[in-house]
Amino acid sequence: MTLAIYPGSFDPITNGHIDVLKRASKLFDKVIIAVLINQSKTPFLPIETRIDLIIDAIKDIKNVEVDSFNGLTVKYAQSKNANALIRGLRAVSDFEHEMQMAQMNKNLCKDLETIFLVPKVKYNFLSSSVVREIALLGGDISNLVPQSVNDYFESMKK
Repeated sequence: MTLAIYPGSFDPITNGHIDVLKRASKLFDKVIIAVLINQSKTPFLPIETRIDLIIDAIKDIKNVEVDSFNGLTVKYAQSKNANALIRGLRAVSDFEHEMQMAQMNKNLCKDLETIFLVPKVKYNFLSSSVVREIALLGGDISNLVPQSVNDYFESMKK
């Protein structure tokens, strides 16, 4: 069985993430969205909320599951016997950082491949931080995020 890990903070998950995930789910038998618990950062959404929102957003994708982890992504991938890491690239500016990470991960685990997937053009500008800012300033994010995320931010306005 081929297994890929799609790691990230997903704070919150966006339609760009979902686009990458759907395509990855066609390439692998199973994909795990692995939500990073980063002790050095203060996330906007609690880990439990992020996981719940993701679970709702992916309920129609049969070969995907959600998990969380802390520490090195490579160690997590090894613990799951993963074949690959999935990384989304929105723009050329993402590539340098992602390439460095892919090379470092390959150095740490020679059997783990990194697969770069580019979201649809309409999502190239999209990031979790942009979504948070728009939502917190009262803007409409309904076409940028899954329904569960939009509903969550709408409930915060009340």
